[in-house]
Amino acid sequence: MAEAKRNKKTREGVVISNKMDKSVVVKTEQLVPHKLYGKFIRRHVKYMADDPDNSCNIGDRVMIEECRPLSKNKRWRIRSIVEKFV
Repeated sequence: MAEAKRNKKTREGVVISNKMDKSVVVKTEQLVPHKLYGKFIRRHVKYMADDPDNSCNIGDRVMIEECRPLSKNKRWRIRSIVEKFV
């Protein structure tokens, strides 16, 4: 029985906190239309992600991917740094 390879979910967001050791908080934004009026509304979600090298700083744009539960709140891992904050 060969298992099919699962595609992992990915999100792109901005690092808003790196005060923890080997962990960062990433904020992702999404534009969704209002049901009645059609105006686009910004929705945001904060994810706690694993950063084993402590390479991310506040303001960096990063790509995160889902992984197995690493702690109580960490279910995401840093895949790559898209853009460093200047």
